[in-house]
Amino acid sequence: MTIRVSQGKGKKDRVSLLSKRLLEDLRKYYRAWKPKDYLFEGPDGGPYSGTSVVKIVQRAAKRAKIGQRVTPHTLRHSFATHLLEAGTDLRYIQALLGHSSTRTTEVYTHIAVNGLSKIQNPLDLE
Repeated sequence: MTIRVSQGKGKKDRVSLLSKRLLEDLRKYYRAWKPKDYLFEGPDGGPYSGTSVVKIVQRAAKRAKIGQRVTPHTLRHSFATHLLEAGTDLRYIQALLGHSSTRTTEVYTHIAVNGLSKIQNPLDLE
């Protein structure tokens, strides 16, 4: 249940998680479109340009009635923040995002404040 991302952010290759729900949708998509070289191919059969990906994400955000500005990077940040809030170890998140330094990943510890309310002070444990 993983997916390989080739030449993602920073031109890095990485492995990330694949949702079981998304897998079903991807199977339907693959059967319908039968892509040849890339799972998501642009009009000429090559990879989508960065600009096209931004437009696709922005259209999806508009259809979902999300009022804030959404970019592909927003999705990346949201993914990392949700993992952190769910208790995923920062080192795993680092690997999934392809960060070479934990300092880069530590940015998400400042964002994920919702998880703080779930932490119980050890002095309060019985």
